Amino acid sequence: MSTQYYVAQSLDGYIAEADHTLDWLTKFGGDSTDVSEVTEGGYDRFYAQVGAVAMGSATYEWILAEVDEWPYSGIPAWVFTSREFTAPDGADVRFANGVIAPLHDEMTAAAGGRNLWLVGGGNLASRFADEGLLDELILTVVPVWLGSGMPTFATRLEGEQLRRTATEPFANGMTELRYDFVR
Repeated sequence: MSTQYYVAQSLDGYIAEADHTLDWLTKFGGDSTDVSEVTEGGYDRFYAQVGAVAMGSATYEWILAEVDEWPYSGIPAWVFTSREFTAPDGADVRFANGVIAPLHDEMTAAAGGRNLWLVGGGNLASRFADEGLLDELILTVVPVWLGSGMPTFATRLEGEQLRRTATEPFANGMTELRYDFVR
């Protein structure tokens, strides 16, 4: 069981444009919007190991606005927010605020021996890292230069060392990099 930050970023280190849009990613490489197709099956292999997800409020809002149906059906999801939200019908969404560490055991237990996926964004990823709760970074680098936007991590990772464990180039120009957090 691992707590993983699986995310796509531009060459210059952004996961979304300044206005939180993802057109640079969702329209990369043509007409296919099938994430597993553009990652040559990588997303499906990754997702098969996921037992729970966590995300920040901006990611949650983007999903609600841009995706037709809740994409994490059948697994529990935590949304870290200080605002009031409602959950989509039938979705197991839990809202949390504050320090992450006290909830981490609950999230990993709910994952049932599978991985906890930190879906996004950069602020929440930084908080997980600051609390020593990230085990793995799986970063798909998309050959796009944004110039500005929402960074992969919102703050510098103090004291964190990363060890590259794998590199997988895709035919479309994307490259997946895997890193373990070394403690």
